[in-house]
Amino acid sequence: MTLWIETDSIELRPNSSEEDIQTVIRAVYRQVLGNAHVMDNQRLTTAESQLRNGDITVRGFVSAVARSDLYRSLFFETSSPYRFIELNFKHFLGRAPQDQSEIAEHVQIYNNQGYEAEINSYIESEEYSANFGENAVPNARGSATQTGIKNVSFNRTFALTRGFAANDVGKSAKLIGDLGGNLPTKIVAPAAGSGSYSNTGKRFRIAVSKSSFGSRVTQSVTTFEVGYSQMSQKIQNIQKSGGKILSITEVA
Repeated sequence: MTLWIETDSIELRPNSSEEDIQTVIRAVYRQVLGNAHVMDNQRLTTAESQLRNGDITVRGFVSAVARSDLYRSLFFETSSPYRFIELNFKHFLGRAPQDQSEIAEHVQIYNNQGYEAEINSYIESEEYSANFGENAVPNARGSATQTGIKNVSFNRTFALTRGFAANDVGKSAKLIGDLGGNLPTKIVAPAAGSGSYSNTGKRFRIAVSKSSFGSRVTQSVTTFEVGYSQMSQKIQNIQKSGGKILSITEVA
């Protein structure tokens, strides 16, 4: 079994079966609605039919769910502005905001242009296109170092992803202190009784590559096996030494 950051990509392909389409629909609801339970009368049946008929792409379906009254009621009307924005990053780009400047940018978009412009700023972005395109469901990413994304994103995204059984409904922002103070984010175990999947007794393997520039340019891959409580410090040490994290997986 893999850690949260190894989420498999789900993509709608040409000539998909009804079962494939339903898998995509469920995955979009789970990702965009933060694992919140969706009742039958809350489903976007018109948008589902449009996806099934090929009238919209998966990106279009993601957009429909994001602009729905359900998304607004779950994550906008009952959450602080910072919480709303950090969840938008998680739901649509599969990562946490990197720093205060990203938060400030999206606060300005919402204040000046409104709710739909804030939603569109993620789904219509180059980052979304590069990672998910038209027909892949957004998913948690960050297991490999990415161009333009700071390494601190590992811990920030982990802080927002609290296990498959947990959901994202909640008023308070998780990262406001760390982002505002430009501080590192610690990996903290889920609270007891939260219903989150517990990783505290697990061990994880971190695959790291590091280039050596001398008379020859070489690149080696090293793996480290650590316990849950050691993971945050190990990631920081790797980042400080210039290593590139390729993957983090749970040891069977």
